[in-house]
Amino acid sequence: MSIFYCLSTRSVAAINGRLSPDSLFKLVGFSLAFIKGLFSFLILLLLVVAVLFVDFVYKTFSVRQRDVRTDAVVVLAGGKGRIEEGVRLYREGKGERLFLIGVDPSVRKSDLFTEKSGERGGEGVFLEKVSRNTLENAIMARQMLLQYNVRSIILLTSRYHMKRSLLLFRQVFPKDVAIYPYPVTVNPSKDGWWSHGGSVRLLFSEFYKYCLFRFIFLFSPGELRG
Repeated sequence: MSIFYCLSTRSVAAINGRLSPDSLFKLVGFSLAFIKGLFSFLILLLLVVAVLFVDFVYKTFSVRQRDVRTDAVVVLAGGKGRIEEGVRLYREGKGERLFLIGVDPSVRKSDLFTEKSGERGGEGVFLEKVSRNTLENAIMARQMLLQYNVRSIILLTSRYHMKRSLLLFRQVFPKDVAIYPYPVTVNPSKDGWWSHGGSVRLLFSEFYKYCLFRFIFLFSPGELRG
């Protein structure tokens, strides 16, 4: 807007004899070159974002569930199928304890874990009801797990949410705690994801948050481990 305003005022000045035609042509040439350069920069920026987003999506769908036994199964509550899968892993002995992180304050353990005859009981199941976002999930989980000298965990959350969760947990937890990602996919088909516009928006939202935290951690690595 200011460029065109400048051009218009300079043009009027040139007409009134205060600016030579050569000066006006140079000004116009500079303005066009600036606009062209700005347009090229925006195109390049869009290409970089597109490449990074494709890489993010590829790695999101490339994470595999691992069959390991750990000190604890940590479930980030809030997504479909997460708690049910976490309970199944706990009953199968994949973790000595089960931590359900970010549970609604009104929920009781009996609402999420049903005692069954002949199966593992709920004495090793713990609920965390304070955290309300992924960063708080990681911080509160660290406080709970380190009380039990946990040195390896299965981190369970939805597939779209896994990369950001893994990034935050690795920044918050001590380096000697092994973290094994365990993504839960309600719809295992990639085609099923791309057929819904909401899924694409969800992935891009995760991509944006992931990049934001990566940028922050470039300047403060390990800050959250204190």
